Amino acid sequence: MEKQGNERFRDSIGTVTEEGKRSWVYPKKPSGPLYKYRKYVSYLLLAFLVFAPFIKINGNQFLMFNVLERRFNIFSFPFWPQDFYLFVIIMLIGVIFIALFTVAFGRIFCGWICPQTIFMEMVFRRIEYWIEGDRGKQIRLSKQAWNAEKIRKKGTKWAIFFVVSFLIANVFLAYLIGSDRLVLYIQDGPMAHFSTLISLLIFTGVFYFVFAWFREQVCIIACPYGRLQGVLLDNKSIVVAYDYKRGEKEKGRGKFKKNEDRAASGKGDCIDCFQCVNVCPTGIDIRNGTQLECVNCTACIDACNDIMEAVDLPKGLIRYASEENIEKKTRFKFTARLKGYTAVLFILTGILTGMLFLRSDIEANILRLPGQLYEHKDGNIISNVYTYKLLNKTSKDYENVHFELVSHKGSIETVKGDIKVPARGLAEGTLFVEINGSALKDEKDKLEIEVYSGDVLIETVHTNFIGPHSYN
Repeated sequence: MEKQGNERFRDSIGTVTEEGKRSWVYPKKPSGPLYKYRKYVSYLLLAFLVFAPFIKINGNQFLMFNVLERRFNIFSFPFWPQDFYLFVIIMLIGVIFIALFTVAFGRIFCGWICPQTIFMEMVFRRIEYWIEGDRGKQIRLSKQAWNAEKIRKKGTKWAIFFVVSFLIANVFLAYLIGSDRLVLYIQDGPMAHFSTLISLLIFTGVFYFVFAWFREQVCIIACPYGRLQGVLLDNKSIVVAYDYKRGEKEKGRGKFKKNEDRAASGKGDCIDCFQCVNVCPTGIDIRNGTQLECVNCTACIDACNDIMEAVDLPKGLIRYASEENIEKKTRFKFTARLKGYTAVLFILTGILTGMLFLRSDIEANILRLPGQLYEHKDGNIISNVYTYKLLNKTSKDYENVHFELVSHKGSIETVKGDIKVPARGLAEGTLFVEINGSALKDEKDKLEIEVYSGDVLIETVHTNFIGPHSYN
């Protein structure tokens, strides 16, 4: 059987020739029900990607990843470097989530949700079809000499690719520096922020390189997820699969002949039309089985179903199925492996939810001033000097902020009178804690200090207080 007899395709990449040169892929323009659903999903995700940095809730950008200023907004909730532990949990949840869906449904993320696939197939490739035509026309245009037609079409395509890449770079910049600052930069003009313009052009060049030249090589060579797929998949995973039992039968594949009784001839339902190969964006033959290059885009399913319908054979020769389903006709089962991943995912999600509820709007830090000992004052009063930092994680100002000592009898005095913590800002300063020596139990006592905004308790802080050896 060809599926088992010829495995040479696994020893090399389909987009590289035997001489080591690039084998350019010219996929046929896909069509069909699954492609239509992919378009709906892709356009919805594209709209989300473009508009997310410009949406604000309670004054916070919906999504922002300002690495330089270490400010992050996720679904309008602001996060700071102090919340790094939450990012670790979110990343772990993301890894487990992807692993779970890969074990269950293969590389479905790549075909339906991955930004690389969406931009390539639903934006750049569609522009290419519009300017150069379908597969056959693209191949002929590539082979012909550089005449006026080729220069016009290639030049127009590359110019539009560059403009689209520039727009994508601007959207990504809005995620990095904030949409308000991006709009301000645009209003000021490019020369007023020349360094930002250079960074923007570098990003544009990267996007242009990826979508105009590197293309499917990102999925095949650069993306580590394809390698991860080989570790996570098993014969129970639902993937885009060719039903070789039905397609090959006793006598293998065979070209379709009019009025032929396919069942009586012993030939498989695969008529060797190569439409599944021609439509593949990574240039593979899905009939060779599950491969690293397959991104589960379902283009081959639509193409095969169209052919099966045309030759009056049942659809589903290529479909979403597991290897076990094709071989033994077994249904999908929620295996122990999937249950394990799901349990871990629920536990991590529960931990994250709890931490988000316990996360305070104001993060307060009160630390003794380094190198300073206690001061002994009249009336047996012991004084320690501290620095405080109040980080406001919300979009509202906190005014009339003051401190109250609750663990000991004593007083707190701040160098500044009225303390105000601005929205998404930081307030810092110096304060003195004074306690009667008779109230101290040891040379290092634990203090509990409450932070108030007016009459509202906003945070509780613990710190150390240094005094003489003992008063007891």
